[in-house]
Amino acid sequence: MRFTSWASLTAVVLVLAACQTNDLKEPPVPLGNFQLGVNVAITDKMQSPGISRQVTPKQMETAITQAVAARFDYPRYQGDRLLNFGIFVDGYLLAPPGIPVVMSPASVMMVTVNVFDDATGKKLNEGGTRLTVVEKGSAATLIGSGLTQTKEKQLETLAYNVAKRIESFLLEHPEWLGMTEAEAQAALAMSSGKAKRDAAPAPLAAADATTPAPAAP
Repeated sequence: MRFTSWASLTAVVLVLAACQTNDLKEPPVPLGNFQLGVNVAITDKMQSPGISRQVTPKQMETAITQAVAARFDYPRYQGDRLLNFGIFVDGYLLAPPGIPVVMSPASVMMVTVNVFDDATGKKLNEGGTRLTVVEKGSAATLIGSGLTQTKEKQLETLAYNVAKRIESFLLEHPEWLGMTEAEAQAALAMSSGKAKRDAAPAPLAAADATTPAPAAP
């Protein structure tokens, strides 16, 4: 599924809360028997509005796969159930410089995540799942990160937030991870607690609406 209206994207920017950052040096959030298998980002059909700073498909692919690897790769998770990720980047907006407060949009990204059981090849979330993330509000982004950050830093932050949101998404499906509902809820609370404590994006690391979305062809 692709963006049908940049007006709707703008609305998402205005209503979504931003994601957590800078927790990769802390112990990982429990994910049961999970281990990351294939980690693929597909960026050739991504869209962005004219006002956005532009990045190449390769830059986007690298940012997403590095952020996902930083969060999920071995040895952080060493379970016995390999899950493969196919992440379609549907669209993004990297905030440009603008007039403070009045014309300083937040950066935002939409992706469709597909999760496969490596052992069976079965897709676990039929149709894929749309996730949306927005840059975190902070001293650097309060008036729009286009005024304070390079596009590389904006992309790094959004990629980080995508990986973090996938972490929460996995915990919404404890049956994939061999976890009980209680264990998953405790892990989600742990993840959310980190979100409130963290304040700045982690260098070279790589909140939010979740709705079903068809996988891109």
